[in-house]
Amino acid sequence: MPDVVNFIVHDAPALRGESNYIARIDLAPFEFEGQIEQVWLQRTGDDGEAVLCCIPFRAYGLALRDTVRISAESTVIELVRRSGHRALRALLAEADAEQIRMIKAEIDARISRAGLLFEWSGDRHVAIDVPPGADAESMMDYFERGEAAAHLYWEWSDVERFRI
Repeated sequence: MPDVVNFIVHDAPALRGESNYIARIDLAPFEFEGQIEQVWLQRTGDDGEAVLCCIPFRAYGLALRDTVRISAESTVIELVRRSGHRALRALLAEADAEQIRMIKAEIDARISRAGLLFEWSGDRHVAIDVPPGADAESMMDYFERGEAAAHLYWEWSDVERFRI
C-alpha cells in the first residue's frame, strides 16, 4: 500500500435514503494505485451481502443496485449479482471555470430530461445510472460529440470486470 491513500467519496449517493453501511473498494486492481473508493450500501443480511446505493466513480464492473459481498474489514470483495443497471461515466477535460460550468449544466439538463440518477465527484467527474430499458441515447450522443471536441472523456463502468 502506498504511503498516501486518496479516498474517492460519494457526497450525495443516488440512494442515500436506502443505505445503512459504508465500505471501501481498493482501486489498485484498476490501475488507480493508492486510491480507495468509499461506497454506500444497504446490508441485506448477516452473510456479508449488500446492495450498492451509489454509482461507482472509479471501480469497474459494478453499477447501482448490484449485490456485492463485503469482508469483515468492510471491503467489497466480490460481485454476487448484477442488477441490470449500467454506470455511464464522464470526466470533463481541464478548462476554464466558465466552460466547465456550461458543460456541466448541459449534462445536468440532459440527465434531468432522461430521468436518470447521477452523482458528481467534484466539478469534472459524473457517474450516471442507466437502469434496464432506460434511453441513454441523448447522453451518449452528447458524450461522443464532447469527446470528439476534446471537452470530455467517457466510458461505461462495465468495460472491465470487477476484481480485487
